[in-house]
Amino acid sequence: MVNEKTSQYSTQSPLFIIEQSINQIELFPTIWSAAEDLLSADLRKRQDGLSRLVELKAARYSPLIGYLMVTRLNETDTAVRSGIVQALSEALSPDRDGKPTPEESYRILCRYLAEMRTRQVYALMQVLDYDILTARHVDQLLNVCPYAGNHLTEILLDRKTPISIRKQAVDAIGRVGFLDTLPVLERLAARLETRQNGQASMSFAPASIPQEIELLPAIKNALDCLRAP
Repeated sequence: MVNEKTSQYSTQSPLFIIEQSINQIELFPTIWSAAEDLLSADLRKRQDGLSRLVELKAARYSPLIGYLMVTRLNETDTAVRSGIVQALSEALSPDRDGKPTPEESYRILCRYLAEMRTRQVYALMQVLDYDILTARHVDQLLNVCPYAGNHLTEILLDRKTPISIRKQAVDAIGRVGFLDTLPVLERLAARLETRQNGQASMSFAPASIPQEIELLPAIKNALDCLRAP
């Protein structure tokens, strides 16, 4: 008779997928130490922990570390957050030899990235605002989340959000191609064009109006991208 407890634990995901990983069990203490440092209140420890996890490609080979990194998309230091975004993006992609990420790790990454909400997507826009060279990495994470378009439009429409972040949101919409955002972008473009035309006949206007109009070129560009065949 099979012991139910033994059977239950035998089906759980391992820390590392040994058959497809670096296959060095002695590295486990290093992984645990680095993971703990990534959660530290000390910025230098978080930087060091992330560096070690990236060097070991831990997010690629450990479903647990991949999940941990997804939960750290709210990292307070933008530079560390940027590194986490790049590590997750690379874990979703084939390695330099063209080998895909092990199925279990890939599945876990996609599952939890798909659950991103506006807060996490906003954090990704901050990463873009910090370093636009991370665009392809951010876009890859957004592409995994089926509701990312909704979250991006929520950010775009929020007048309390800095213009630079709102612009990153609409640029991401155009790059990734969230077609469901077309009606929102069209209405916003029409409203801003009306304001722009009205402003031309006024000797003054509220400061918020000309600032928001700065979004118009980016919105038009995103619309062109979404409408392209």
